[in-house]
Amino acid sequence: MVDNKTAFLFSGQGAQFPGMGKDLWESYDCVRELFSLASDIIGKDMSGLLFEGSIEDLKETKNTQVAVTLVNLSVLRALNEEKIHSSCTAGFSLGEFSAMVDAGILTESDVFSLVSARGDIMSSTAAQVITRYGDVGMAAVMGLDFDAIQKVLANCQSTHVYAANNNSPVQVVISGTTAGIADVQGALKAAGAKRVIPLKVSGPFHTPLLDSGKEALADFLGGLKFSDPVKDFYSNVTGTLVTTGEEARELSIQQMVSPVQWLEIERNLGSSGIFRVAEAGPGTVLTGLWKKSGMEQEVFSCGTLEGLNGLLENIKNIH
Repeated sequence: MVDNKTAFLFSGQGAQFPGMGKDLWESYDCVRELFSLASDIIGKDMSGLLFEGSIEDLKETKNTQVAVTLVNLSVLRALNEEKIHSSCTAGFSLGEFSAMVDAGILTESDVFSLVSARGDIMSSTAAQVITRYGDVGMAAVMGLDFDAIQKVLANCQSTHVYAANNNSPVQVVISGTTAGIADVQGALKAAGAKRVIPLKVSGPFHTPLLDSGKEALADFLGGLKFSDPVKDFYSNVTGTLVTTGEEARELSIQQMVSPVQWLEIERNLGSSGIFRVAEAGPGTVLTGLWKKSGMEQEVFSCGTLEGLNGLLENIKNIH
């Protein structure tokens, strides 16, 4: 059963939870093989980390990036094992590298090495920012769109706080120093924001505050082979299609310091002729964002065996 009208969306950092991926690991030989591959590359028992580690263990960036990527790619393997393949693909922030595997841009082995190195670079760069400017973080702003928030931040002349994730017409994430985020909350609420919700993250991701880490990331990416995509693959930085491997490499460097244009990706995917969307990874964050995007396609969370079977049933019923 091959279906060519499904978009795969891969989860990002923040979707992790203890025990994620266990039912897929128990059900698919190909998933257990992937866990062994990741453990060998990272030098860490990944099944122990995911199934026995605490939420604090998983929250450490050096662990989170590999763990979420492993579950993303486990879902991809399980879907492909069931002969479900995407016609187009994208990933949220960290999830973009899983989408690159789906698009044939990077190999699984290279992606595990990449996200491990990226996690280390982002952690060390964030530590430097904290030393220089104080505590950092991110917060979800509910009730305003991306352009409105950018205008508020510009009018506030806020220091070290940026619009970082364009998630939906009514949800945008800001990122920067804790002090900067606190300074702009009053202005955001005055402009119509309903809530400003702190997020449990360890760095000012997708902002120029991480600029000093770009060189190290570029050096690492220079040693990897980026192939041209074999299917439609959308960039976080532009929200549009990427056509070459070299473009994907350059955008991977920019992605660390640039806003995630997720709403633009959703709109482009929604108008591309797809029938449905599958969230390939832990949690249901992207499912929720898709439902808020105004797109008409049905979306399935496939990070569990139950969710994956729901997608299988949907495709069987249509065919």
